[in-house]
Amino acid sequence: MKAIVTVIGKDRVGITASVCSLLAQHNINILDITQTVLQEFFTMVMLVDTSACQKSIGDLAGILEQAGQEQGLSIRIQREDIFNAMHRI
Repeated sequence: MKAIVTVIGKDRVGITASVCSLLAQHNINILDITQTVLQEFFTMVMLVDTSACQKSIGDLAGILEQAGQEQGLSIRIQREDIFNAMHRI
């Protein structure tokens, strides 16, 4: 299943590395990634493939949310089909 991961927080060294490492630990493949810094805020959006992951999307959401809180970031995951439905005009 494909999903969208968003990361937002105050910019600092190592955000991309830590999030990508966490995803790799759960066998989540990054298919596409974009990131930018808006003034002092880091933003990243990733399209990922969770088909090799043993965790449910709900479990992943909890893991990412906890990791984000520990790092002072907002890290969210959402199924691609739900993300697309929410952003369709």
